[in-house]
Amino acid sequence: MTANDTINVALIGCRSMGWADLTAMLQNPGVRLVALCDVDQEVLDKRTADAEKNWGVRPRQYRDYRQVLDNKDIDAVIIGTPDHWHCLIMTDACAAGKDVYVEKPAANSIAECDAMVAAQQRYGRVVQVGQQKHSAEHWKKLHDYIASGQLGHIGRVNVWANFTYVILNEVSPDAAPPSTLDYDMWLGPAPQRPYSRTRNTAWRCFWDYGGGLMTDMGPHLLDMALWHMNVKETPLRVSALGGNFACPGNKAETFDTLSVLYELPQFSIQWNNTATSTGPYNSHNGLEFIGENGTVITNYDWWEVLPQAGRLEPMKVTATPGEHVVHTGNFLDCVRSRRFDQLACPITHGTLCAKYAHMGNIAARTGHVLRYDALRRTFHDKAADRLIAKPYRKPWKMFKS
Repeated sequence: MTANDTINVALIGCRSMGWADLTAMLQNPGVRLVALCDVDQEVLDKRTADAEKNWGVRPRQYRDYRQVLDNKDIDAVIIGTPDHWHCLIMTDACAAGKDVYVEKPAANSIAECDAMVAAQQRYGRVVQVGQQKHSAEHWKKLHDYIASGQLGHIGRVNVWANFTYVILNEVSPDAAPPSTLDYDMWLGPAPQRPYSRTRNTAWRCFWDYGGGLMTDMGPHLLDMALWHMNVKETPLRVSALGGNFACPGNKAETFDTLSVLYELPQFSIQWNNTATSTGPYNSHNGLEFIGENGTVITNYDWWEVLPQAGRLEPMKVTATPGEHVVHTGNFLDCVRSRRFDQLACPITHGTLCAKYAHMGNIAARTGHVLRYDALRRTFHDKAADRLIAKPYRKPWKMFKS
């Protein structure tokens, strides 16, 4: 494929982030929408109409992602499904010779993270994870600032995300699924359970399909801690406390309140989420890099240097729009060039961030201080090891890593 070649793409999972990814990707030159795939015909019809209105094309419709992968005209797929589908579709897409842009978290378990890396390496496909902060100019400038060493030794990084959407006041009763929805296909590898509208729409709040705020916002924000601190490995130890403390009547399985401490060789990372309307520095989400000479605070919109005893010059950098278009454009550039080293967020890094998020949840769910053996892929802790993988419902099978 050359720099002038048009890339034919398909979107699998057409609701919110998948549609946002597609919209951003189509703002780049040399890309053509060929197909849409969703398990809900109502969603599929709406998005098909949107595509005709927005871009003047009528993409082919699919209800089963495997038929998308059989289409030889498709070069790359965007995966915007719920988390429990990411791994299976991505590994199958690689085996089918497709390049992949997959939403975060890359995987719904630690075991899936390893399977996805193995599939990318076996089939040599371009795989970008939708952690688009890597393509934002103000985050790149922060990365350069921290790498310059001006903060001195950084002993601690605080990370937080405070949002109320993980509170469920009630769970709708079991019922027949809508006639437009292929519910068995929506479940896919997840356990067989009766349909509930709440589980179907607020799936992030249930362990079968997601991991709450930790795996939703964690891969973005922990990513910024790991990237800026040049972390390439899993932590030495993880401890955590979580529960539904912000809203005791919360019906979600996942935690509305969670504190996780990651120990690394020279510093620690502290994660906190609470289901409230704001957070430190009056920001829903952010990070705090605490160094010898000062502290940097940052969020999606800006970063600021707070000097210690006049050792640094105060400064503030604001964000510029367009990171999503740049991030999808980086993926397209790498599809053409086959330069895997130029990917802004390759699957190896995306899965590392996902592992940190899953380890935080596992530490809180078990109440144990955990040490992960990356070579043997075990915590050497029976309770924690049972949560490394989420068994697949037959006939679905996880890719063997």
